[in-house]
Formats: sequence, structure tokens, C-alpha cells
Amino acid sequence: MRSKNTSIEDGFILVGFSDWPQLEFTLFAFISIFYSLTLFGNTSIIALSRLDPRLHTPMYFFLCHLSFLDLCYTTSTVPQLLINLSRLDRTISYGGCVAQLFISLALGSTECVLLVVMAFDRYAAVCRPLHYTTIMHPHFCQALTVASWVGGLMNSLIQTGLMMAMPLCGNQLNHFFCEMPVLLKLACEDTGGTEAKMFVARAIILVFPAALIVGSYAHIAQAVLGIKSMAGGRKALGTCGSHLLVVCLFYGSAIYTYLQPTGSYSESEGKFAALFYTIITPMLNPLIYTLRNKDVKGAFLKVLGRSRD
Repeated sequence: MRSKNTSIEDGFILVGFSDWPQLEFTLFAFISIFYSLTLFGNTSIIALSRLDPRLHTPMYFFLCHLSFLDLCYTTSTVPQLLINLSRLDRTISYGGCVAQLFISLALGSTECVLLVVMAFDRYAAVCRPLHYTTIMHPHFCQALTVASWVGGLMNSLIQTGLMMAMPLCGNQLNHFFCEMPVLLKLACEDTGGTEAKMFVARAIILVFPAALIVGSYAHIAQAVLGIKSMAGGRKALGTCGSHLLVVCLFYGSAIYTYLQPTGSYSESEGKFAALFYTIITPMLNPLIYTLRNKDVKGAFLKVLGRSRD
């Protein structure tokens, strides 16, 4: 075991998937494809929302920010992973590790809050349709988005500060990027008090938003059950179903990873879980939101028709 000073000086070795060398080429190929699809899908959502006036609504305003978050979050981890899988370099400097930890935590925490904002938007659309345009005023939407970013940055600043204040021993991270549960494994002193504070911070940014989302959808379900028209009920469910699926994918994997006690955290399972929420979910989000969305399909065909002309 190395001392804290040696780890800071030399950085860290990212073990990645070197324990399964037979998987590295396959993972490299699939992750490269998924990353390309993520870039294309989320960039397309942002571009279409900007180009087509029909998509200048609160829902697509928030969806643009979600796509931007997914782009940044994936890019903060995947290039490092691809380098790791190509066996060119498995090291990361201490400063690079801190930056990666801060950025990934900030983007993930911001998404936690933004998904609550999107749930509130769907609640207003379904439960308060006559007052929707008044409630979701553009200035209010911008304020909610700013609050999401500020909340995510503050949570990341607190957790990263607490993490880096811990004495770390060793320089091997059994992961493909600098993630909180793996760094906690390197703590070489009894840091129960600090870990407890960090756990509370993680619980607040995960459990509290999830509870608000569940509450929003409970009201939405109640409103849908009160709709006598079958077509109206299906439309309301279609409006919210895609967002609820995204919430389940994101919160399910995040809660599994970040709300486990450090002692019971499995690094091998954590690596494969991280593949899901850093690569698979950001790739699926554009498909989930647009697969059955007539507005987005119409905007895409309109832009495609212009390019052909």
C-alpha cells in the first residue's frame, strides 16, 4: 500500500476491465458504437429543438438540457475508457482524477434535479392543463434549469471536497474512471464520520428528488384515472411514459451504486453497473423520448426535406 503523498504524486492506475482481457476488444467495439449513437442522438435532439418552432415548448427546453447533460456526462468518462480498453494508457493524474470526479458528480447531480423539474412540467401539463402556459412561463423554466445546475454543482463541490480531504492509500482503482465508491475503498484511516456525511449528501440528491417524482406521478395517475375519454387517457400516459422510463433507468442504477455501504460495494459489479448509466442510458434517452413522438418525427422529416432541397 502506498501513502497518500505517493498517490497524489503519481496519480492512479485504472484497472478497468483488464481482469477480463477477452472482453476488452468486444467492449471497445460496442462502446465506440454506443458512444457514437449517443453523440448523434442527443445532438440531434438539441438541434431539432432549436430549429423547429413547434418544439419551442417547456418540455423540449428541458429535454435539450437533459441531452446536453448526457453528452457531457458520457464524454467525461468514455474517452478515458476507450483509451483504457485499447491498452495505450491505464493511468490518470491526481488532478485529472479529481476533475473527473467533480464533473461526473456535478452532471449526475444536476440530472437528478432536472428530472424532478421535468416531472413537475408533466404534472402541470396533465393536472393543470388550463393554467399550463401561465405556470410554465419561459422565465420560470429558465429559473428551474439554473436551480438544477446550481444544485448539482453544489452537491458535487461538497462531496468532492470531503472525498479529497480523506487520506488515501494505494494508487490502483478497480474501475474505468474515478468514481466515488471506488475512491472510498482507498481510504486508509477510519473515516466513518466523513463517509456518513457523504452518504447523507448522496441520499438527499437521490432519494428526495425520487420521492418528489413519485409524488408527481401519483397525482398524474389520479388525474388520468379521472379522464373519461379513453383517447385522452392514452395521450396523457404517452406524454408521461417516456419520462417515467428515463427516471426508472437513471435512478435505479444510481441508487444501486451510490447508496450501498462502502463495505458491501462490489467493484466488479460496480464497473458493469457504471457501463449502464454512463453509456447505455444516455444512448437510450433520445430513442425513448422520440420513438413515439410525432412532433420530433415531424421536425426531423422537415429538416431532412430542407437538406434535400
